[in-house]
Amino acid sequence: MKKIVAKFGGSNLKKKEDILKLVRVIKAYNKPLIIVVSAFYGITNHLTNALDSVKQDEAQVKNLVNFLLGLKEEVINENFEDKEWAKKTLEAVEKRICELERFLTGIHYIGDVPEFVEDVVLSYGERLSSLILNAILQSHGINSEEALPEEMPLITDGEFGNATVHYQKSEEGVKNRLKEDKIYVVPGFYGVSEKGKITLLGRGGSDYSAAAIARCLNAESLDVWKDVDGFMSADPKLVKNPVRITDLSYTEAAELSYFGAGILHPRTVEPLRKVNIPIRILNVDTFSTAIIPGTIVHSQETITLNIIKSVTYSDDFCILSLKGAGVGMKKGVLAKTTSALDMAGINIKSVITSQIAINLLLSAADIKRAYQLIEKLQLPTVTELQAIENLTTVAVVGEGILETSGIAGRMFMAIAKKNINARMIASGASPVATYFVVSSADKDASIEAIHSEFFG
Repeated sequence: MKKIVAKFGGSNLKKKEDILKLVRVIKAYNKPLIIVVSAFYGITNHLTNALDSVKQDEAQVKNLVNFLLGLKEEVINENFEDKEWAKKTLEAVEKRICELERFLTGIHYIGDVPEFVEDVVLSYGERLSSLILNAILQSHGINSEEALPEEMPLITDGEFGNATVHYQKSEEGVKNRLKEDKIYVVPGFYGVSEKGKITLLGRGGSDYSAAAIARCLNAESLDVWKDVDGFMSADPKLVKNPVRITDLSYTEAAELSYFGAGILHPRTVEPLRKVNIPIRILNVDTFSTAIIPGTIVHSQETITLNIIKSVTYSDDFCILSLKGAGVGMKKGVLAKTTSALDMAGINIKSVITSQIAINLLLSAADIKRAYQLIEKLQLPTVTELQAIENLTTVAVVGEGILETSGIAGRMFMAIAKKNINARMIASGASPVATYFVVSSADKDASIEAIHSEFFG
């Protein structure tokens, strides 16, 4: 019998009521599950901040350890009525936090954070979640066991900070480790290199690790539990009467995630589309007794009457513009630029060129460093280098968007009526998405105008 992989995020683990809901959900499945969990809400940020502070001040190591112990003790006391269960779980948590303390102390004494140590430290948010959740399930009479990625092992390509899972090399070990008919609780966010080093799967990568495990198991489905009903036609905070999207193709879901829809990590679709494992989005807050998905992501490509299924946005885009009379024709300008950024570990989200400009879309976190790197190259053809910030990328996504005439015209007419200027427009890179860049001040009005045009 195929298993289901169920992913629960940090937003599902904020307070006692959340954890009790999660226990009810798990019991409602009434079958063996693989549960993948994120860190408890806010813990990864605390660990990230500690990496810098402990380098300078050894006292910060103890401060973080005491903070985590206090936080976890509070969670344990809230969720265990049996004092023996509480005591046993707290002892296990203390042991795991002691492991973390040794790494933090090492960082202080060497005054640096090697990549492999950073990945180990940040993985402890998920390790603590899986340990505590497994104990809670056992205390509720559920036959469960914690299974760590290094025990399988879930093998990656070894890149620190943003690794990729090697499915073929992981499959046999994952199947053997998770073969029994019981509930397994797995910490998300990380795997291990072939040399056994902990490697993170990118920020927010628990969705991706859950998808990778589902791929290795040839699971029935990947169920992602959120505090929302699923993908919507737009952000409910920005538009009136958004429509829930019941079905999405893998490509549509990937593009919506890439352009800012916070339902799935952008890489979640990657392991599943070739083996046709559906992703089901479910709302833990509205759960009563039945497992009913709000959105299903699968291989079926459906073209709706509106064509557009959703309007989404991301504020994590900036433009680095290289200007000059011949930059579009001069051999090597783009190659040298992209090579320099690649060597610095800076990802280029998109490239749009013309005769007089090369425009690189980068993450907001990278724009200043990228500007400095390209400035140092002193490319003779580039007469002006400009970093353009405070931008929002607005994307419309839907199967058939390129094959249907008039969609782009309606979209840009809608924002033109609001006197909104599109700084940059791109269509054709994806068969299901068209996007444009506006000033961040025009984001809300742009989304409302397009949503109103297509959804009334």
